[in-house]
Amino acid sequence: MTISPSSMINQYKFEDEPELRDLFITVDDPESHITAIETFITYRVITKTSRGEFDSCEYEVRRRYQDFLWLKSKLEEAHPTLIIPPLPEKFIMKGMVERFSDEFIETRRKALHKFLNRIADHPTLTFNEDFKIFLTAQAWELSSHKKQGPGLLSRMGQTVRAVASSVRGGVKNRPEMFTEMNDYMETFSQKINVLDKIAHRIYKEEREYFNEMKEYGPIHTLWSASEEDIADSLKGIASCIDKCCKATEKRMAGLSENLLPILHEYVLYSEILMGVLKRRDHIQSELDSKMDALANKKADKDLCSEEIGKLEDKVECANNALKADWDRWKQNMQCDMRSAFGNMADNNLHYYEEV
Repeated sequence: MTISPSSMINQYKFEDEPELRDLFITVDDPESHITAIETFITYRVITKTSRGEFDSCEYEVRRRYQDFLWLKSKLEEAHPTLIIPPLPEKFIMKGMVERFSDEFIETRRKALHKFLNRIADHPTLTFNEDFKIFLTAQAWELSSHKKQGPGLLSRMGQTVRAVASSVRGGVKNRPEMFTEMNDYMETFSQKINVLDKIAHRIYKEEREYFNEMKEYGPIHTLWSASEEDIADSLKGIASCIDKCCKATEKRMAGLSENLLPILHEYVLYSEILMGVLKRRDHIQSELDSKMDALANKKADKDLCSEEIGKLEDKVECANNALKADWDRWKQNMQCDMRSAFGNMADNNLHYYEEV
């Protein structure tokens, strides 16, 4: 078989891997749209590629949040036992930030940018046809393509059946590896949720402290005007408080940019992985029920044997896909956590040096 250079590249891993990438995506330029029915934000998605399956080397399209949701659902539908990167939630907690504030829009833009680049870096998802359409089709073409897929109710029905099936009595013949994965994810989910809550609480307390500091410093400057004997000392204190205030602002920025997004992304990942494991169990339970029916002679032997063969292949494919993705995800997670905690440590060191 003739192997194209781009496919050969994807078979090997080199140390200087970024130079071998052939798909670069940027999400930027958020824009508000107000209609009689709704208000929404669109983001510009710029794609640059050297892949032969693309008709051009550069594309520019605009996408709204619901388009990203459509892409995620299509990827889950096509690859039920692969780990699809998480999207930021559609709704935000009341009282945190306004939905259309600059802060919220920028936070969402960064998350959407990361979502697409996680897919682009994935060895399988990056070649998904719906992903290519998402990156290249104009708005009217994407709308036309979206109408061809299964409806929302159909997808919800499949998900509900899969979850219900996996919950009923568990899976009899689940390989030990996937039981260990399940146990790991239950612990991971618990720990990452606690870390996420504490980190947000620390950030909130830091912001309150910062706001108090902004009022605290100027009072000493004002006081120095009426206290000649200690004016220099009061001004000195005001100067120190100002430096501490600026250092605190930097530390807050470090928390909000380097730690909070990573922790919350993996809170969402934990939910996704539990769903992937349930879908794998659902495929396994289908095979188990067919084998039980054959053993109890409650089904046509020839027909049942054929169905069992197909289900065995399906289970093997699902298992292999999840095994490969699990190792990849775990490696990425450990790298992300190491980087986030390392950045937090550096951030704290700089803070204490400055104050």
